[in-house]
Amino acid sequence: MLEIHDLGVRFGGLAAVDGVSTRIARGSITAIIGPNGAGKTTFFNLISGVCKPSCGSIRLEGQTVTGSRPDHMARLGIARTFQSSQLFDHASVLDNLIIGHRLRTRAGLWDALLGSSRLRREEALCRTKAQAALEFVGLRDVAHRLAGDITQEQRKRTAIALALATEPKLILLDEPAGGINPEETAQLGELIRKLALSGLTVCLVEHKMDMVMRLADTVIVLNHGKKIAEGAPEAIRENPHVIHAYLGVPDAEA
Repeated sequence: MLEIHDLGVRFGGLAAVDGVSTRIARGSITAIIGPNGAGKTTFFNLISGVCKPSCGSIRLEGQTVTGSRPDHMARLGIARTFQSSQLFDHASVLDNLIIGHRLRTRAGLWDALLGSSRLRREEALCRTKAQAALEFVGLRDVAHRLAGDITQEQRKRTAIALALATEPKLILLDEPAGGINPEETAQLGELIRKLALSGLTVCLVEHKMDMVMRLADTVIVLNHGKKIAEGAPEAIRENPHVIHAYLGVPDAEA
């Protein structure tokens, strides 16, 4: 699904991501882990087009997309969520999702002024897609509540539904379980597994290691912008480089 070769970006003298290469398989769940400041979110920003890389390449389904704008990446099928859910708080949950599906419509200003049949047809389709996304994430009951009035866990689910409304092939989840309790984390994990079972490719950044080890097919570990390990969760758990990155090593051993 996604091929990344020697990807890097520098901000002044700082290499935030430094020569990372990997492949993400279609239909898999891949977790990106690492200490704070390891470059995980910047790595997502490069894939989704928020940041332009200083070097390297990104290929989506064989097509080179390196340096493409975020809207172009989204149209190609890459959707993402953020650490802090980016919602329109004064709009309903359903309206947030309707806005998300506008990415796939063609009606413009003249359609709006003339009330064209295309506009009416696409508005109905947006509503249908939004309702289906809400049903998928289990939020049908809060469809007409303001996004600013729902719980943190519901905001996380709404953000995932908003990504789904864009009809993605690959979904990037940045700390989806941040700020929610263990029971909610387990339920969100089941939703992420459901995404993969539905045919989506999932890549997530997450600090909750129990969740990562239960869900991920592959774990990629970053530290100081470099990839220091990649493999199955069982192998990553025992990898000495990963243990050192998280826990440090005594001065004498260093």
